[in-house]
Amino acid sequence: MRTLIKDPLAILADNAKGGVVVEDSKIVECLDAGEAPTQLCDEIFDASECVVLPGLINTHHHFYQTLSRAYGPALDKELFDWLKALYPVWANLTPKYLHVATRLALAELLLSGCTTAADHHYVFPNGLDDAVDIQAAAAEEIAVRVTLTRGSMNLSVEEGGLPPRSVVQDRDTILQDSARVIDALHNPEAGSMIQIALAPCSPFSVTPEIMSDTAALAAQRGVRMHTHLAETADENAFCLEKYGCRPLDYLEQVGWVNDNVWLAHGIHFNEDEIARLGKAGVGIAHCPGSNMVLASGLCPGVDLENAGSPIGIGVDGSASEDASNLIQEVRQALLIQRLRYGAARVSHTDVLRWATAGAAACLGRDDIGSIAVGKEADLVFFRLNEPRFSGSGDPLAALILCGAHRADHVMVGGEWRVVDRTIVNLDLAQLLAEHREAADAFTA
Repeated sequence: MRTLIKDPLAILADNAKGGVVVEDSKIVECLDAGEAPTQLCDEIFDASECVVLPGLINTHHHFYQTLSRAYGPALDKELFDWLKALYPVWANLTPKYLHVATRLALAELLLSGCTTAADHHYVFPNGLDDAVDIQAAAAEEIAVRVTLTRGSMNLSVEEGGLPPRSVVQDRDTILQDSARVIDALHNPEAGSMIQIALAPCSPFSVTPEIMSDTAALAAQRGVRMHTHLAETADENAFCLEKYGCRPLDYLEQVGWVNDNVWLAHGIHFNEDEIARLGKAGVGIAHCPGSNMVLASGLCPGVDLENAGSPIGIGVDGSASEDASNLIQEVRQALLIQRLRYGAARVSHTDVLRWATAGAAACLGRDDIGSIAVGKEADLVFFRLNEPRFSGSGDPLAALILCGAHRADHVMVGGEWRVVDRTIVNLDLAQLLAEHREAADAFTA
């Protein structure tokens, strides 16, 4: 099956003003303006009214938290108090709740132009032993690519951590299940739909032993590692009090400062730490909406990228504006980074790069994240036909500055997954009803 994506209004690619040719799951030709494909195509998609992007890549999320958006007792709090308000609720997570939450999160992401999503799942209450398997099944139903991280927490409040005992696990359970999900689900091949990474939650919810043991297991099994780091000033204070060092020094001590790692947030780093992260090639998932909602601070994204760290964008969990909209998050990244660095140092092309090629680098993938021959045909199409775009000039800039929020068409691996703003083979109204019912019961 060969499909010609013809004459886009604008396209985020080099030498593809005339469009691209997709064969099966891959891009096989990029065409200059007026250039014809080398072979006849089975399908022609007229993209003359569309801005075409590589599929957006979400580098940090908590799918289950779609069930606890705008939760009253957690409103208007910063991270530690926000978590304390929500841990008892999250302890009620069941397989049924997780399945519907994951489907809803992925549907919302897909409609925003996201074709690959990384999720950080670290809550395993009794009865939820197969959480990562449940997420994998839900992702297969929505048919998007995922990096599912087997998260962990083993440092409860009784041992000096933040979470209650009801949501933590012991070391052996964590490591055994981590190995199991890698063996059962991880596909390292190009074009894979499911990959696994290992992700102890944070310095205030896991022990140094879990961090070190996880690093050893990840190296043995050839998977990536992810964790929250330097998100708040409270975290810095916690590490100084408990470990006698700052968060990055702690991370270095447990074997986590290398190019197999990407970190969520990365706000409270000094100049020396930024240089060390860049030299090591550690990736950063910038979560602007979450950082603003929780008043956590401003990630030094430009400095980190200039130092050598790949930068991606993440919508985070229910703290992130209580939304899972990645194209909206790209705009938030532009605005907050300009607030830090000024308008001249951060452009719409910078934040689009972070949401595509930079995000792919964070996840260790070179088969997605750009529109080029040989890449997977993950493509997103936005029409600029709403009032918010009227009068705009540069189409790519308008997409971000004028606030795009929903893709018109989305292709994943050469397959149409969104057509005319509707997810193919998904009853969205039914999913919303199931999710609403689950959320009401979950937070009751």
